[in-house]
Amino acid sequence: MKNLNIEIPKNKLTAIIGPSGCGKTTFLKCFNRLIENNENIRVTGQFLVDGENIFDPKVEITSIRKKMGLLSQRPYPLPMSIYDNITYGPRIHGERNKAKLAEIVEFYLKEASLWEEVKDRLHTPASALSIGQQQRLCLARGLAVEPEFILGDEPTSALDPISSKHIEQKFKELKEKYTIVVVTHSLRQARRIADYIIFMYLGEIIEHGPAKDLLEHPQQQLTKDYVTGEIS
Repeated sequence: MKNLNIEIPKNKLTAIIGPSGCGKTTFLKCFNRLIENNENIRVTGQFLVDGENIFDPKVEITSIRKKMGLLSQRPYPLPMSIYDNITYGPRIHGERNKAKLAEIVEFYLKEASLWEEVKDRLHTPASALSIGQQQRLCLARGLAVEPEFILGDEPTSALDPISSKHIEQKFKELKEKYTIVVVTHSLRQARRIADYIIFMYLGEIIEHGPAKDLLEHPQQQLTKDYVTGEIS
């Protein structure tokens, strides 16, 4: 990636679009410094969150990742119960009160529109849930540590249409409280859910702006070619 210079709008849903291999997921991984899990990575410049350069060597990486809730392409519930999946993060950060933990479980399962489906089996394995339910569980688990950002790396690509609709609707509701950044290969999805769009191509940001403007009146020829299907 090169010459990235952008400001992500607060309390909006930003979609990152572009062809496969253009750097979308790599860019997303910069938000929580997961990019450092790859060998031979070198980062120059600044990545500011709340005015703080998160790549500064003095920054405590756990505090940065606490600000970021992450949904992967496929859900990865922890190998434990539904209840323990939700309380895992709060316990790591010091919460021990059982009544408070129970409140956290109920609140965030409701936030993810999953409470009514699982409230009678909280202590059963999370792996027994459907794929769509697992993704909503992972969303609830991410929200339980009270992040500022929700990051989604094609979070609906492995889901059936009904489960995808659940996640998209939940994103629309959650952006009132969180800043959401989603990588998507689907222009239709970007049209449905995005307030702001970043178009990437070969490691560069070609164009960015309000979703309606970028999709209907792109300023760059590459953007126009992508949204009209000339390149994919």
